[in-house]
Amino acid sequence: MNPMGPLNVSLKSGTEPFHCDGQALPRTLLNFWQWTSSDLVNNALRGVLAEYLVATALGCDQQPRQEWDAYDLVTAEGVTVEVKSAAYIQSWSQQDYSTIQFSIKPSLGWNATNNTYSPQSKRQADIYVFCVLKHKDKASVDPLNVSQWDFYIIQTSELNDRLGRQSTLGLSSLLKLNPIQASYETIYSEILERMSDQKEL
Repeated sequence: MNPMGPLNVSLKSGTEPFHCDGQALPRTLLNFWQWTSSDLVNNALRGVLAEYLVATALGCDQQPRQEWDAYDLVTAEGVTVEVKSAAYIQSWSQQDYSTIQFSIKPSLGWNATNNTYSPQSKRQADIYVFCVLKHKDKASVDPLNVSQWDFYIIQTSELNDRLGRQSTLGLSSLLKLNPIQASYETIYSEILERMSDQKEL
């Protein structure tokens, strides 16, 4: 066993206490989560939340999220998935709704297991899922309500063929690529169907 290999991280419950050499302090991990992660509309945390929504839809949320891996998720069938998110509403004061835009920049994929980078800059995953928090009322926006989201699915090969090495993609341009628009409940089946169609080509 490599003593400097990757940490074996397991899901936490939230009840784990902060402590001083075993002496419990009056705060738990849940308190930390509440302090750091209550603003779900925040654009940084919203991206992680979108990943989690897709992970739960795909049934691959039993292991902790791997930061900075080459792709965000892997299905039981081995399909690799990149999740991108955007929203009209932000946490801060706005003069107008935000423009929906996603990063699709090719990258050198990093392997967390052996701390190496892939030799070729490319879009690493098989499938992209673009998640749009479409709700436009600040008083009632609720990122936990999956009906306030739109999910668009497109194969990476289509992005490569149509857009080359383009680094960003707006919503109107995405829609011109004719992605599959899925509900939360149909994300999994739509991904499997799209990948199955590719294998038959």
